[in-house]
Amino acid sequence: MAGKEDSETFFSAATPLAFELGSLPTTVIPADPSATDLTAPPKPVIITSPTVAGTYPVVLFFHGFYLRNYFYSDVINHVASHGYIVVAPQLCKILPPGGQVEVDDAGKVINWTSKNLKAHLPSSVNANGNYTALVGHSRGGKTAFAVALGHAATLDPSIKFSALVGIDPVAGISKCIRTDPEILTYKPESFDLDMPVAVIGTGLGPKSNMLMPPCAPAEVNHEEFYIECKATKGHFVAADYGHMDMLDDNLPGFVGFMAGCMCKNGKRKKSEMRSFVGGIVVAFLKYSIWGEMSEIRQILKDPSVSPARLDPSPELEEASGYLV
Repeated sequence: MAGKEDSETFFSAATPLAFELGSLPTTVIPADPSATDLTAPPKPVIITSPTVAGTYPVVLFFHGFYLRNYFYSDVINHVASHGYIVVAPQLCKILPPGGQVEVDDAGKVINWTSKNLKAHLPSSVNANGNYTALVGHSRGGKTAFAVALGHAATLDPSIKFSALVGIDPVAGISKCIRTDPEILTYKPESFDLDMPVAVIGTGLGPKSNMLMPPCAPAEVNHEEFYIECKATKGHFVAADYGHMDMLDDNLPGFVGFMAGCMCKNGKRKKSEMRSFVGGIVVAFLKYSIWGEMSEIRQILKDPSVSPARLDPSPELEEASGYLV
């Protein structure tokens, strides 16, 4: 945890350090299911870890509908470089599973991280079992919420979470057509969560792309997720970007092609959106896990420090009131 001098340094900087790539070098470690390796994960995962000796919190990162976990390598590396071990499972193969199956598979992967992640990390790196965060994009954001709300029947109930971040979470095609489990209640502050929650949204997510329907439709997107959260909760909306704009550039294959053209995309640099998303995740984890308030406070006080234009103004509501 940073001391007072460190916090003052962050606050006086022109741009919060969270929006910049961290100082720690990282390595990418793929791990696949195996019938012979007892430490193998239940689903394919990509682990992105600092290589500097130390003990780091674990972040579970869940991909969006029909997407691939490696489509997020820039954002994931950004987070890991600030001192986090990021585990990104691949929860679908050719066709996405049912929503409840995906949530239960997520629970299995989380159980695996608590028992066998160490066997796949660099020798001098350890996972801090006291701090585990859930992060997910699109349908993966909904999956992260569903796990946090207790809908993963496979999850070891002794595992607790320190923070939850939904990146443009989506709960279905519309209010009438939602994926299982149906977690939205359409009642304010109805989510029974005992951890700080950040919801990241996009201004273009609810907009159609020519003949394609919106990728983050109204009534099932970030706005409703935020409304249903209780404090402590934060809301950060990148006004000029679309639902897929935080993905890597030049995505391979048919799935990569579709990811690039299905949704309404922004016209600004995607690298700015990736820095924004990675930065909000990092700043919120610092706040939630280590109690470092300087960077998140700076973003709230002066939204212009963000690489992406924020509209509406960002919010962070603590149980005791709004943090400004």
